[in-house]
Amino acid sequence: MKKTTFKMYNFIRVLTVFFITFSLNAQDSSQKAKKLLDDVSAKIKGYENIVFDFKYSYSNPNSNLNQESKGNVSMQGEMYVLNFMGITRIFDGKKIYNIVPEDEEITISNYDKDKKDELTPSKMLTFFSSGYKYSMDILQNVKGRKIQYVKLKPIDANNKAKEILIGIDYQTKHIHNLIQVDKDGSKSTFTINSFKTNQPLSKNHFTFTESKYPNYYINRLD
Repeated sequence: MKKTTFKMYNFIRVLTVFFITFSLNAQDSSQKAKKLLDDVSAKIKGYENIVFDFKYSYSNPNSNLNQESKGNVSMQGEMYVLNFMGITRIFDGKKIYNIVPEDEEITISNYDKDKKDELTPSKMLTFFSSGYKYSMDILQNVKGRKIQYVKLKPIDANNKAKEILIGIDYQTKHIHNLIQVDKDGSKSTFTINSFKTNQPLSKNHFTFTESKYPNYYINRLD
């Protein structure tokens, strides 16, 4: 597997956890944590669309690996556009398009609802419905903002994650960051740099237009 592809897969997995948090139906292990997550969910559900820039970092002390990348995402309903590490990933509600300008290659596949790393709002409603315990964690002051962390711990012993920390801006009820620590010592951090909602997106924003890529090799997997 190419390093870029591996990093992209790792990021998609963490980003999926991030978005899933927006619609979490939390199980009751901490009333305060449940109330905070419910507030976040209610706030996000009220937006027509979400557009944000982010920073993603990954480190693994065992392999002396430290990586950092930036990107942006726009989401509306079941659709999204992700730009990360020079790759554009589009989901139009039916198909997934991975566009790689460096290789002049496009991969097109049907959405598979059974794949755990596929990011859609429908999975946001079910991912944390079981399998995690959660509780309130530390409260930090980040540049004048009160960031309250909620800790999630997997119930399944086979889950590679040791714990997940979700930082929530106490005033806006928006996600500030997400930190995932795996059992092998690796750490993934996803931080929002800018967050906008209800933007005037064009009607074709989530549409793949093949004619824009006349010299690209198109790999149709389905």
